[in-house]
Amino acid sequence: MTEQDNSPLSDAERANRHGAGCDPAKRNQIMVGAKRAFMERGFDAAGVNDICQIAGISKSTLYVYFDSKEDLFEAIIEQERDRLFLGMAEILQSGDTPEKVLFQFGTKIAEIICSPEVVQAQRIIIGIADRMPELGARFFSGGAMRAQVDLTNYLKRKVATGHLAISDIPLAAAQFIELSIAPLWKPRLFGKMSTLPSDHDIEISVSSAVAMFVAAYGNGTT
Repeated sequence: MTEQDNSPLSDAERANRHGAGCDPAKRNQIMVGAKRAFMERGFDAAGVNDICQIAGISKSTLYVYFDSKEDLFEAIIEQERDRLFLGMAEILQSGDTPEKVLFQFGTKIAEIICSPEVVQAQRIIIGIADRMPELGARFFSGGAMRAQVDLTNYLKRKVATGHLAISDIPLAAAQFIELSIAPLWKPRLFGKMSTLPSDHDIEISVSSAVAMFVAAYGNGTT
């Protein structure tokens, strides 16, 4: 892959795009091809020429829609994240007991974190984090921190209504997420567990997390 493969457009070139880059079908075509290239070859090995070949487009077309390979990768991550987190907010708006809500939330988190798409994306990000720490930080903020913030807001509501007693709510939110995936995530990330955990394994992990969480932060009114 040559240096030219990854060269983004200049400011002047971007300014001359005018109305180009507004075809959703073409943008999706690029992202589908790029996702395949990244997942099969990794971020570094997947050059712009490779992406264009897989997507069936020219390099000039790619740069009409995306400023750089990094920009394209982030767009794919964001799209996948939105798809995977669909329905998460509804879980936390439920009127069920905290135990039921936390179980549903923890189950969804475990399914997302252990999915092939997320595991592969995490491996790619870890591999480039030293060279592109800002990319890793944005990946973390949009994924792990997004779930933690949503759960923090839910726990604040439950503390306010007397259902839970928590002094450090953001810490408790982080603890619950980690408890839910503790026996599942690292084996998936490092290849010890080559397939998705079963529903039974997820249920055991999340049920234990809920029990420990309520034992620590419940006040007997849940």
